[in-house]
Amino acid sequence: MNLFEIVKYGVSCREAAERYGMEVNHYGMALCPFHNDRHPSLYVADDHYYCFACGEHGDVIDFTAKLFGLPLYDAAQKLAADFHLSPDKPPSAVALHAKRIRTEAQQLMENERLCFSVLSDYARVLRDWKVRYAPKLSYEPVHARFVEACHKLDQTEYYLDILCAGDSFERAEVVQQQMADGKLDSLRRRLEELYKEELENGYDTAGVA
Repeated sequence: MNLFEIVKYGVSCREAAERYGMEVNHYGMALCPFHNDRHPSLYVADDHYYCFACGEHGDVIDFTAKLFGLPLYDAAQKLAADFHLSPDKPPSAVALHAKRIRTEAQQLMENERLCFSVLSDYARVLRDWKVRYAPKLSYEPVHARFVEACHKLDQTEYYLDILCAGDSFERAEVVQQQMADGKLDSLRRRLEELYKEELENGYDTAGVA
């Protein structure tokens, strides 16, 4: 087993991210260090990372190389040193397998966290739109964002309720529906663009409840 294999099996992306000073929330999201991120857009899983805003992605060695500006081999050496992994004394295959194996339940939980994070952000935006873009006078044209809030808020909150309190089958159904055809990815990208738009306009929805 070579150095790259030992590091990839021995250190998760999340462990590396937290070791190197990043705060990863309960849903696996963090501020991306690879662009000027004001709202968590980096998804950090055990075996990979992906930024929904700038598109950076890869495994734990790619992450460390990018973070510290190192060649891949040097990044692998840094991880091995920082996490006390030795190519001369690699962990047993059984130990590596036990650490890295992913059950369906673990994968579902990871997907649930991501889904909950994105839908929570969307619901917050919709609540804001429902108030901010509500027609003040009967003859005013109805803003498209107010219409979207009226149509989507109840449904989004319903999905969030299921993710919080539904049984495993119900939660899995919501996750599958939201992640199908890149729907969740597209929504996350849209939310990032909306957030940038709000900052440019001098209005920050991040604190809207």
